[in-house]
Amino acid sequence: MNKQKLLLWIIGGLFSVDIKSQQSFENGVDSTIHLNEVMVNAYQINTLQHQIPGSISVLSGEEIQKADGNNFANTLHSMPGIYMHSGTYATSRIVIRGVGSRTPYNTNRIKSYLNDIPISSSDGISSPEDIDLTGIGRIEVIKGPASALYGSGLGGNIHLFTPVSTHQGVDALLQFESFNTLKVAAAGNYHQENFTLFGNLAHLESDGFRENNQYKRSSLLSSGMWRQPNFSLEYTLLLMDIYAQIPSSIGKTLYETNPKAAAESWKAVNGFKEYQRAIAGVTLANRFAEQWNNRLTLFGRWTDSYELRPFNNLDDGTSGGGIRNKLTFHASHWDALLGVEWITDYYRWQLDLDGELINKNSERRDDINLSGMIYWRPSPLWNISLGGAVNKIHYELTDQFSDNGDQSGKRNFPSIFSPRMGINYAPSSRFALYFSIGKGFSMPSPEETLMPEGDINEALKPEQGIQYETGIRWNLFGNATHLEASIYLIDLNNLLVTKRLTEDIFTGINAGKTRHAGVELLLKQRIFQLPSFPGKLQLNANYTFSHNQFIDFTDDGQTYDGNILPGIPSHIAQADFRWEPVAPLNLDAQFQYVGSQYIDDANSLENDAYFLTNLRTSYRIKTNRMGDFKLFAGINNVADIHYSPMLTVNAVAFGDAEPRYYYPGMPRHYFAGISWHF
Repeated sequence: MNKQKLLLWIIGGLFSVDIKSQQSFENGVDSTIHLNEVMVNAYQINTLQHQIPGSISVLSGEEIQKADGNNFANTLHSMPGIYMHSGTYATSRIVIRGVGSRTPYNTNRIKSYLNDIPISSSDGISSPEDIDLTGIGRIEVIKGPASALYGSGLGGNIHLFTPVSTHQGVDALLQFESFNTLKVAAAGNYHQENFTLFGNLAHLESDGFRENNQYKRSSLLSSGMWRQPNFSLEYTLLLMDIYAQIPSSIGKTLYETNPKAAAESWKAVNGFKEYQRAIAGVTLANRFAEQWNNRLTLFGRWTDSYELRPFNNLDDGTSGGGIRNKLTFHASHWDALLGVEWITDYYRWQLDLDGELINKNSERRDDINLSGMIYWRPSPLWNISLGGAVNKIHYELTDQFSDNGDQSGKRNFPSIFSPRMGINYAPSSRFALYFSIGKGFSMPSPEETLMPEGDINEALKPEQGIQYETGIRWNLFGNATHLEASIYLIDLNNLLVTKRLTEDIFTGINAGKTRHAGVELLLKQRIFQLPSFPGKLQLNANYTFSHNQFIDFTDDGQTYDGNILPGIPSHIAQADFRWEPVAPLNLDAQFQYVGSQYIDDANSLENDAYFLTNLRTSYRIKTNRMGDFKLFAGINNVADIHYSPMLTVNAVAFGDAEPRYYYPGMPRHYFAGISWHF
């Protein structure tokens, strides 16, 4: 059976399960586990997902903890429209609806938040995967332009929330995995009538399966809230210490014959990066009138980083902070909000080679976003949103190394207005239809803005796009089944691409127009107990089809009009099954199909499709005095598939070396552990 047939078999099985559910429901056998209504606030209003006039994907804490907590990609892939390139623990790239695939090593077309605090830098660089998932209670993802609410971030927004619980308790985790991987985590909830406190300590270390692949991460995540009748005071604190060796990408020969190998240049110098990061914020939520509420957040952040590389060494760091304020008015038929977000960062970096300083700079970045939105409900069936935002970004570079001339300069990007409109029609609590149109943009990062000589490229423009989408949300069979389907189209202008100058040095260029179109499907099904089927079965399945095409793109005299954007699979499908044959025992199976994807703009090279299977089992032991224990074990990549989950698109060959396109995926590996709840 080939991969395509297997995929169709799985999807067909999902629909057959749904039919059985319907038959049992119609026969009056109501032993279903009902899906809960989902509240969201990523659209800056706290409302039911069913009533949101736009697409949003949500993962609950329960769903997050079911996934492999050491693999952020597996968690994100539970939602359609999202693909995460995962080269190593410290090398990844998140792509939403085809946006973000052209960045070399990181995510910078997507904005991320932890509670009310932006964790993306002022130039858009984002790494939500650095945060340990044992400390996350919910994830919400807005797909596509949301600039009317959050500013720069054409691909969308990722919102991470710490758990909110009214129960006191302590949780602990100990997990062992192949390649000398160890994870230890402990979390606690404290609750009184007006006060809640949450804290999570986690440590992860691994040798990795490749050469020069060691990784260590220690983190503390804490949040709390003090409530009073008319106001509340909240805080969030995140501390991280990360050390990661860099195996980098490899050429085709090594990828096929010795995927454990590191790139020779990085192995020769034992290349690595290490960084410490602190993020802290305080939010004052105030209800100063019956219909008026305000949320004021003050935050600060600090990063110190060092990277040892074959071609030079980078010593850099960031310090900064900002303010977010959201004023809302609530009436019986409408809500209005007015928001402001200002972020300022002071970024410094220096380069040296063999102990000799070759560059030293500092840069100030200011980003301000003013937004307004109205949600109008003319009847219980309709929710109509209309709003927009104005964004202004400023970069100021100070050259502190005069040996190669003074390259100081400023870059004021023009103000950008981003409107958004959405309509949601919900004739019942079970069915909703929505349509939205919105404009978004992404600013060039400072690295993309700089010319090879170090000067600021005044000609580089922000990329801008407009998204059209429509979709449905449908709850069936007594809310035992939840279906989502959406269709979208994004027209993008002034596409920002990284142009490779040397083996590991890039600059940014505007490359014309692209079009991104796709279909996203999600099925969540909780199945009753059948007389002929022991226990309970639950599934979460999704499918994404995306077509991402160059419309007007010329680079180095080569025209690529009509070609497919590299680094984006056209087909992605994932199905997660959980079977509980008896109350203490769970058996989990995850199937993931990732279609082929081009490696270069010319579409002359293609990365093969792959199909992964992951298995997990857990057994819960309840005690009266010592709390609950859960023993778990599993196998990832059961069939030991050889694949590449991350690519360096348009890699260039230098000398006799092959272009380094591939980050090999992990082979078959095992894990086991114990968790404790008291």
